[in-house]
Amino acid sequence: MFDFGRAWNLIAENYELIIAGIVDTIILAVVGTLVGLILGVFLAYGKNIKFKDTDRKVIKVLKGLCKGICTIYSTVLRGTPMMVQALIFKYGCQALGVNWGDIRFPNVLLDYINGWFIAGLIVITLNTAAYMGEIVRSGLNGVDVGQVEGARSLGMSSTRTSLSIILPQALRNALPTIGNELIVNIKDSSVLNVIAVTELYYRMMNIASTTFAFLEAYLILALIYLVLTLIASGVLKLVEKKLDGVKFSLNPFRWARKKESF
Repeated sequence: MFDFGRAWNLIAENYELIIAGIVDTIILAVVGTLVGLILGVFLAYGKNIKFKDTDRKVIKVLKGLCKGICTIYSTVLRGTPMMVQALIFKYGCQALGVNWGDIRFPNVLLDYINGWFIAGLIVITLNTAAYMGEIVRSGLNGVDVGQVEGARSLGMSSTRTSLSIILPQALRNALPTIGNELIVNIKDSSVLNVIAVTELYYRMMNIASTTFAFLEAYLILALIYLVLTLIASGVLKLVEKKLDGVKFSLNPFRWARKKESF
């Protein structure tokens, strides 16, 4: 049976560890999502490579190789669990003589960042990039062709058209899905405990095993994850409304609907 007094004591006695776990989880989710998005843009363009009749044979081979690598990367990482990827990364690095546990940082960072944390950050970034590639590619394909033709008629190069016209609109259209990936990463970062990444779940698991307050610890853990995802959802909603030029209020129960007047 749930004991409120026991739960309160658990928080009071271990709040520093809990805060450290929250910080770890936020860093993993935010950095993993942002860097994964950057890599995802390259993956999206790689999978969208077009072959031209005027291309030389060497160029066609290079384009096909790039497109094939991006497709295989996306397929493999989206088709396997991140937990399995983390274990493969860990033991693969060990086979190559790299032990992330041997990496040390200054003591001021030790509670938040260590070698296994960096390994976990790499895993979540590479995993996120595969999903972001598909998200961005869908956004790129959704931009109206007429806008591209209009930019070309104004004398804009293909590169400038892509960076100035297509990509910004693709990212804006894909923003809700990108935000959803951030929320997924907040929760899925918990699987990185299999390679000793000291994120929120790992720390709460240790607290539960030492206090034997398993029910209280895991209910608190669920509540923390819920609060983090709600905060992320609220921030993303504010960003969307700001980009749409809509006035917004910090009160989540009272969103203004009026457009900005210019």
